[in-house]
Amino acid sequence: MCFLEALYEQGLMATVQARDAEASKVLVAALRSGQADALEKAIAETEQIPLLLTVSDNGPQMRSHSTREFLAGVYIAQRFGRPGTPTDQPWIESLFGHAKTEHPHLEKITDPGILEAELTLVKDRYNTLRLHAGIGYVTPEDEHLGRGEQIRQARREGMAAARQNRIDYRRSHQGKQS
Repeated sequence: MCFLEALYEQGLMATVQARDAEASKVLVAALRSGQADALEKAIAETEQIPLLLTVSDNGPQMRSHSTREFLAGVYIAQRFGRPGTPTDQPWIESLFGHAKTEHPHLEKITDPGILEAELTLVKDRYNTLRLHAGIGYVTPEDEHLGRGEQIRQARREGMAAARQNRIDYRRSHQGKQS
């Protein structure tokens, strides 16, 4: 899906279009500059804030002027992780690590249509089936829909019941060797 279509779909383009044109020019210019001080000054002067914030690595695609221009045009601010510090964006490092190790066949796909279909399947599995250690071994979908704590509590209760069943069994069979 095109990024602009996503902005329309989420209702963010209406926010963009409703902004004061002159104040928006100041904000866009600050976003295009890529300077944090200029952005802070523009926000203070215009009382407008960027719609979104991207946090990315220092790769050439994200550092390019064309990317900065595009993001500024749709009111998205950029922040970059520190060079050589993958822990600044652990969520994406984790995603890429799992995608590469759990689905090595993806690197061999050359057809864009097939790759898109495969990535859709991987994304769905990653978000709806795969348990994530960082959120207590539930799926992201469970966590986002508010089921995470209920699942974790049921798991704790099940573990406690299983432990008690083992204790009861061993006590009832103690000394009764066959």
